[in-house]
Amino acid sequence: MQRLALFDLDNTLIDLDGAFQVWAQEFAEKRNLGREAVDWLIALDREGFPHREVFFTKVRERFALPDSVEDLWSRYRRRMPYLVHCRPEVLTGLSELRAEGWRVGIVTNGTADNQLGKIQRTGLADVVDGYALSGVEGIRKPDVGLFEIAAQRCRTSLAEGGWMVGDNLVADISGGSAAGLRTFWIDRGRWPGEQHQADHVITDVIEAIEILREERLAGGRGGLDN
Repeated sequence: MQRLALFDLDNTLIDLDGAFQVWAQEFAEKRNLGREAVDWLIALDREGFPHREVFFTKVRERFALPDSVEDLWSRYRRRMPYLVHCRPEVLTGLSELRAEGWRVGIVTNGTADNQLGKIQRTGLADVVDGYALSGVEGIRKPDVGLFEIAAQRCRTSLAEGGWMVGDNLVADISGGSAAGLRTFWIDRGRWPGEQHQADHVITDVIEAIEILREERLAGGRGGLDN
């Protein structure tokens, strides 16, 4: 198996949930909506709507805001890259993977401006070989095509396999498996009781990086021991 490691972005390499909470507090304070509004926004976010336009439609209706849905959504996209962070140990771990011969990429769903802004402002653009964004390519995970584009940006292909690391059982784990990749699922407690096909279950991306760097994987034996 080739040394290809693809990573999801939101809540895998970066703490989107933490950044969202900061955004919700700013949003509520700016409009004098109160603490209950912050709790409501966070709860709505956790329901996992497939697109923020649906989310902001509900927000606009809830608080009777004069702003259009598109205006609310575009302001969110402009602000979020300034609120997300990538931990130094994650950046270091990705750099070390590359130094050891791994091809490292990001494959993420989301609009081009929002996701690209996150990748650039967090420093991730400097420590990966390439990335594929659904908002640029016009296809979304779990579509195998987005994984293939990410692999190509890393100057390789899916033909010889590799690894996918992410927190979404459908987009990352099912999608990665369909693409011929072995998978690490970051279990954040949002899929209670769900069956999964992940090869490894972890709680933090650092665990995946450390396992990939272990000597038994680098030794060319075709994959990790289960």
